[in-house]
Amino acid sequence: MNATIDLLHDQGLARTTTPEIARMAGVSRGALTHHFAGREAIISASVADLLGKAARDLHRFAEDFMARGGSSDEIVDYAWRMMDDRLFYVTMEYLPEARHNPAFRADLIPTVKEFHAGLDAVWTALATRAGTDPDHTRIVMNATMCLVRGMISQTVLRPNDPAYYESMLGFWKQQVRQHFPMKPAAAPSGRRKTAVA
Repeated sequence: MNATIDLLHDQGLARTTTPEIARMAGVSRGALTHHFAGREAIISASVADLLGKAARDLHRFAEDFMARGGSSDEIVDYAWRMMDDRLFYVTMEYLPEARHNPAFRADLIPTVKEFHAGLDAVWTALATRAGTDPDHTRIVMNATMCLVRGMISQTVLRPNDPAYYESMLGFWKQQVRQHFPMKPAAAPSGRRKTAVA
């Protein structure tokens, strides 16, 4: 799975061949095709694995966010790091194929729904933490994801300009912050010691 994702990221979908996947994975082409019907099945399973890991990480982040508290800035930063760490670059490789290939698209939809459930867990944690309407929170944070995807798409033709992207993220955090005035973080559970005078 990792070899396929590495190839999608480093070479693109068109250059990711079954023999190249087998070579990168250190297995024979026959062993690879024994487990998968073909290139499309390998790519679909690899993308499912990538998105599944990202969804699990999102759920862990949401649980941690709820337990310790956090800010909308932290969520925007997390979304940027997650998507910029190959996830959306790989997505840009398989999306055109999914658009034109109904069977490939159908294979990916359940995995994408799992990923979106992970995003929703983070949005719900933010709504709970901020005491805001969950539907409004989803709209603001899904707009954040759209912005992040667009920014990452732009890095293809505007690389090596971190100040440009940091300034946009800073601006966007200001916009998002206005929607989520934070309640104080909950006190840790357990008995509190009282001071004796």
